[in-house]
Amino acid sequence: MGTIAYEQDLVAWANEQARLLRAGRFDQLDLEHLAEEIEDVGKGEQRELANRMAILLAHLLKWQLQPDRRGSSWTITIRNQRRAIARALEETSSLKGKLADVHWWEAVWGDAVDLAAREAGLSECVETCPWTVDEVMDLDWMP
Repeated sequence: MGTIAYEQDLVAWANEQARLLRAGRFDQLDLEHLAEEIEDVGKGEQRELANRMAILLAHLLKWQLQPDRRGSSWTITIRNQRRAIARALEETSSLKGKLADVHWWEAVWGDAVDLAAREAGLSECVETCPWTVDEVMDLDWMP
């Protein structure tokens, strides 16, 4: 194993692990922690997608339920989130499967409803997402 402890200094540990990998010194790698870190990278990408989708859905929900409060900031947020999500899906195609996962949508919709309730005081909310993925991601569509 490496000389720098994972718990001691994560950045120094990561640099050492990269050096060992590049040198082909596989017998000295901290395999358990390397595996955890690699898994965390994937989880981070999934969390980012879920967070962006929740923000997008919350703004679409506010747009639908509060037409008198619509403004350019909501429009900009909706557009920016759609573009960022599309970019993430293009760069990491394995994330596309999340869009077809009913349980993922339920969790993200719950986060979106909570966010809309906190930001806009919405109490009347739809229990499940009323829109299709295609509608949500369509740059020209608004509820």
